[in-house]
Amino acid sequence: MPGPPKPDTTTDPALVAAYRSGDERAAAELVRRHAGPLGRFLYSLGAEREDLDDLIQETLFRAFRRVESWRGGASFRSWLLAIGSNLLRDQVRKRRGKLVSLEDREIADGADPHADLAAVETGDRVREGLARLPRLQREVFILRAQEGSDYGEIAAVLGTTPGAARVHYHHAVKRLKELVR
Repeated sequence: MPGPPKPDTTTDPALVAAYRSGDERAAAELVRRHAGPLGRFLYSLGAEREDLDDLIQETLFRAFRRVESWRGGASFRSWLLAIGSNLLRDQVRKRRGKLVSLEDREIADGADPHADLAAVETGDRVREGLARLPRLQREVFILRAQEGSDYGEIAAVLGTTPGAARVHYHHAVKRLKELVR
């Protein structure tokens, strides 16, 4: 006779429910799904490479410690990104508010030294442009363009409305086009 049906663990809400019921494998699956996008998001916001693993770990630790506060109104990923963004802001404040600009970053490990010069220069101009955007426009642009978040998710992460997120994205794109020319 077959045992009880296995709970649906294909969605984040189902995994969170399983974790709340004591299933540690559900937590491992949530980490597997979201640690990479969380790290890319934090790095895009200005987190230093050497701090990234600690920020991801602390974000996940806080999320699982307070998982009961996630009500499912926003996606689990949006909730994680909001926690990570707040942690990064706290870290920046502790370092006296001096955020290293994106143009000061090293080229990624394993970069092709013979890369097309025009592409490198364009990438540099985009990074410089992103660094010059107001914080909210930069965060909205990164969430939309890099992470593929919809405006509802962006609004949940940044504590704004979907309409305001759309406007910030529009202004960010317009400003980046001007700066990259």
